Amino acid sequence: MALKAVLAEQIAALVDAGFTQFLSGMAEGTDVWSALSVLDLREKNPAIKLHCILPCKEQGDKWVASSRDLYHSILGQADSIVYVSRVYHKNCMLDRNRFLVDHAAALLAVYNGERRGGTAATVRYAQKMGREIIVIDPITCSVSHGDIVPGPAHS
Repeated sequence: MALKAVLAEQIAALVDAGFTQFLSGMAEGTDVWSALSVLDLREKNPAIKLHCILPCKEQGDKWVASSRDLYHSILGQADSIVYVSRVYHKNCMLDRNRFLVDHAAALLAVYNGERRGGTAATVRYAQKMGREIIVIDPITCSVSHGDIVPGPAHS
């Protein structure tokens, strides 16, 4: 899939720019693909670290078995795991997304420009907090970004 390739290219570009600490919210899809790219790069460069920032303990419990197995495999290889909340509550995803932005210098987002939803809120929060934002359009796979400043990155 072209999107996975563009994600991997952008993560590699962040590494080339000096980023070594990567945070993933581990949501199904883009977050998991990004985490896999970080783990692949870590095999060649042990300075690269993957930190999984989870909204709650049961995040992957209702996923299909193959997705759940992949999720737990990634968690088993992560350099650290942070649970923003021990149990699910209505704002735990938002809290996780804000934690990611608060602890990152840059945000790598797959975002279609929608005004509503978790990604939209996270991109707006990152803008408000003055973070570097790199956006990949999920349809065209085009990338838009500004100057990259090394520091922790969120995938």
